[in-house]
Amino acid sequence: MTIIVSAATPDHIPAMAELLEEMDRFYGGEPQDPADVRAGQIRQALFADPPAAYALLAWVNDRLAGIASYSFLWPAVGLTRSLYLKELYVAKSAQRQGAGTALMRALAKVATAHKCSRVEWTADADNDGARRFYERLGQEGLATKVFYRADIDAIGRLAGGGG
Repeated sequence: MTIIVSAATPDHIPAMAELLEEMDRFYGGEPQDPADVRAGQIRQALFADPPAAYALLAWVNDRLAGIASYSFLWPAVGLTRSLYLKELYVAKSAQRQGAGTALMRALAKVATAHKCSRVEWTADADNDGARRFYERLGQEGLATKVFYRADIDAIGRLAGGGG
């Protein structure tokens, strides 16, 4: 079995849309939009000028097996930048075959090439599989950070001055 990691291109959009639909179901949701709308959302996020994010894709035997979406944040240590891994997902059919590890190694290479002082990400507290995966890579969770999220309604309240 050969795992190849590559940067996402517009030609990969249909395969990404399918994999991200599986990811939605994994997290307990159902895709809300039809395939063409999802494809447009991916195109806008990854291939607009400027892009909102970047993605690396893991391919196993020419089949999309995993995705790592990331952005750069600034400032980090010493006013450097950090790479923020927003999502790492490996298709259920491809888990435990090395795709996740290959994606994490490729992300580390991207971070090194961009002189990032950190790579940061979160994992759901109840996602034991993800937490074990990161621990096998030698990473530990940080108990010193609290994660906050404003949903669309909270963003509107905050923008409008309500609270």
